[in-house]
Amino acid sequence: MKIISSDDVLARLKQHYTYTERRGDPFRVLISTILSQRTKDENTAKASRALFQKFGTVEKLAYADIKEIEPLIRPAGFYHVKAHWIKEVAQQILNHFHGEVPCDVKELLSLKGVGRKTANCVLVYGFGIPAIPVDVHVHRIANRLGLVSTKTPEETEIELMNLFCRKDWIPINHLLVTFGRDICKPHTPLCGQCFLADICITGQNASQ
Repeated sequence: MKIISSDDVLARLKQHYTYTERRGDPFRVLISTILSQRTKDENTAKASRALFQKFGTVEKLAYADIKEIEPLIRPAGFYHVKAHWIKEVAQQILNHFHGEVPCDVKELLSLKGVGRKTANCVLVYGFGIPAIPVDVHVHRIANRLGLVSTKTPEETEIELMNLFCRKDWIPINHLLVTFGRDICKPHTPLCGQCFLADICITGQNASQ
């Protein structure tokens, strides 16, 4: 059985998927990532567009009425809870960070509804700061490939940070998530079509 190499995995992912570093407004990245929790990307996009059309700044969202926020973000699901979260986040940013989204992990984690995945998304997609956002999909794929053997996304993040050079951290989330949607699906991975099958633990076992 071949031993998987993180450098080989990254090289192959880059051959198959294009990654162009993109940087959005940190506030919008933050709020959209909170809205994305436990919902599909298309629902997040719809809710985010409606929300930012009406409350596009920290100040506007901080002073918005919850009853006005809820219908705008309803497509994202759990809109009662998320409406309170994002309003409180806007208030925290306004009151404690002079209206600017912090670019420090510890400060981001102090915000309502923000965990490590969301904080790292803000660093990567809002500030262009190297980090590895790990959600359940990245966690699953990294373990399935055999890159890591971990029980939680937090453990996976640490292991991936040790495996990959810091200069390569930024595209990892995008590449693995795209790979997961395309081939390494949650319940029915397409091992027979996978360009990593020959070095993947799961793929090699499936071919035996």
